[in-house]
Amino acid sequence: MKKGENRGRPMNEDLKVAPSSFILHPSSFVFRVVHLMASPFLGGPEKQMLGLARHLPRDVESSFLSFFERGLAHAFLDEARRHGFEALALRYNTPHVFACIDEVADELRRLRADLLTTSGYKPDFIGWRAARRVGIPIVAVSHGWTAATWKVRCYEALDRFVLRHVDAVVGVSQAQADKVRDAGVDSAKIHVIRNGIGAESIVEPSVEVRAEMLGWFGPATPNVSSLIGAAGRLSPEKGFAVLVDAAAIVCQQRPGAGFIVFGDGPLRSELEQLIARRALRSRFVLAGFRNDLNRFLPNLDLAVMPSFTEGLPVALLEAGAAGLASVATNVGGIPEVIADGVTGCLVPSGDAESLARRIVELLDDEAKRRVWGRAARERAVREFTFAAMGARYYELFRKVLDRGS
Repeated sequence: MKKGENRGRPMNEDLKVAPSSFILHPSSFVFRVVHLMASPFLGGPEKQMLGLARHLPRDVESSFLSFFERGLAHAFLDEARRHGFEALALRYNTPHVFACIDEVADELRRLRADLLTTSGYKPDFIGWRAARRVGIPIVAVSHGWTAATWKVRCYEALDRFVLRHVDAVVGVSQAQADKVRDAGVDSAKIHVIRNGIGAESIVEPSVEVRAEMLGWFGPATPNVSSLIGAAGRLSPEKGFAVLVDAAAIVCQQRPGAGFIVFGDGPLRSELEQLIARRALRSRFVLAGFRNDLNRFLPNLDLAVMPSFTEGLPVALLEAGAAGLASVATNVGGIPEVIADGVTGCLVPSGDAESLARRIVELLDDEAKRRVWGRAARERAVREFTFAAMGARYYELFRKVLDRGS
């Protein structure tokens, strides 16, 4: 809701009654959802929750809170404000846990929240305690666990405990929902609502943008003619080191191949060194994080995703919307996006040779790439839309609120 609007708030504002005790009627009642994030950049979970807020019915008001994350949360919060939502950076952060809980609880009261959603282990834990203090339900969205470092594995173990105690858990894929159930969460609390994309993901190819991308390889490599692209955080679970090894094999067999990875993260320096060792500096570009990724994706020839683990990857949905066939690893929610042999192909994780072989096969078969790319776009716009996602979340929110009435 844009600031200052009133979407049918109950007439008697002076009644000090918990909002969830009202019977919800879309024509006469506004219920307020606060989304708690820990956003270091405008990534997949952030795009999903913004897309959700934009596609919920008019009787839902959405606000966003994010931990400050060393100032990095501003990119996400500014985007939320651009869409007309109230969005606030919190003052406190871990390790000041009790101050965090106090602040989030105070904000929930100020916003007169009816329901809290959380995304990630820190928002899940802090949000759980704050929501219980205020007396409102909490819905945790489980986007995926990475086990990227020892510290992250400890936090994710805590998250598995917390999810047993929230009111509902959304798994963004069936695979993630299964992991949540295996963590001991009551099956009755678990709901599968797959990620979505918006109309902004549907962009047609551009000769000018394609030329710009080819220029990233520099004047020393004028013969780059095929562009293979990937997007994601440069962190261990994304498998980009495997992609570099696969690229070395592909470039030996197909000298016109060029690889582009969009994203940033802690492994950037390590990947740059690996690219140099594989003699790929003129063939493998780390393009950095891009807010306008949808401009570039349609101008690739092929999308790849070499991950070791995924919830339901937004980058693959966006690649499909761009009309790209994909080669991706058979892990997590990826098989729920890629129909093997229809919209792309699946390979084992960690297997650079298999990844390279399928990339070469598709580079050599333009007709198949086009057929699979069209099927990927059709599937993306049919099955993975923000509108469908918003309808599923709305149904869940009403059930959770009705349960507490």
